Amino acid sequence: MNRLLCKALLAAACGLAATAAAAQALVPQFDLQGHRGARGLAPENTLPAFQKGLDLGVTTLECDMAITKDGVVVVHHDQWLNPDITRGPDGTWLDKRGPAISDLTFAELQRYDVGRIKPGTEYARTFPDQQAIDGTRIPRLADLFELVRQSGNTRVDFNCETKISPLEPGASLPPEAFARRVIQQIRSAGMARRTVIQSFDWRTLQMVRQEAPEIRTLYLTSPRTLARAADGSASPWLAGFEPERHGGSVPKAVHAAGGRLWAPNQAYLTPELRAEARTLGLKVIPWTVNEPAMINKLLDMQVDGLISDRPDVVQAELRRRKP
Repeated sequence: MNRLLCKALLAAACGLAATAAAAQALVPQFDLQGHRGARGLAPENTLPAFQKGLDLGVTTLECDMAITKDGVVVVHHDQWLNPDITRGPDGTWLDKRGPAISDLTFAELQRYDVGRIKPGTEYARTFPDQQAIDGTRIPRLADLFELVRQSGNTRVDFNCETKISPLEPGASLPPEAFARRVIQQIRSAGMARRTVIQSFDWRTLQMVRQEAPEIRTLYLTSPRTLARAADGSASPWLAGFEPERHGGSVPKAVHAAGGRLWAPNQAYLTPELRAEARTLGLKVIPWTVNEPAMINKLLDMQVDGLISDRPDVVQAELRRRKP
């Protein structure tokens, strides 16, 4: 074979490889999100849970954000300390809802242990496979970013929820101040391009879109937040983008709010809603999906991802579907 022919074949092979790589880049990646890290396997919203998610190879680490009295963004689901997972400085379980995160400094918060589920609770029955790790503390958002940075993982994303409620305005900073503090923390860590901010309270999402357009937003919905208020007025969660203003369509309300990512409650997503979302260009990532039957139902709808306490179970179903 002459040298010119060899060069031509090599160039053709390189061209085919480049074309294949480009085509692969256009294939949307299924977004497997480890809910609160991997809550079904390790204490929720803790560094061990996020490490478990990394070990499993999730594409996104899902977490929740609260802000302490001294302005530290921490990773915690509830606005108050949860007695089902919290032991006090004396090592005993809280017997009722604890202090609000916003009423404690970060140093005060570090006195509480969140490394184990309280035995005998419904929470414990729901997650029997969660491994207890006594001595685990509530981390800062900065600690989560640093954990991933130290792991060398440059691909995993973050989906961080603003834990704020229009029904309990005194339990946290106002939405604008909350969003600005979170934006500052994410930018200072250099993680804006890898982070999504999600919320049921769309007021915070509108603030993120206005002040930090480089950070993606994800619109959470549930029957509770979509419902009108008890007095018949519009839902306080939706920042004025009620489905009633958009023909009763939740996907259209999300789209009107500027959303490109929608996370509906798993039980309320139908093939028809999935199809409508697709026509609007919305990616659909339901929550919180743990059972194989529901996992398969949603995979049959060709959702763009799943948020799960048991990403290992989702992975098993995905492997089973491979030809």
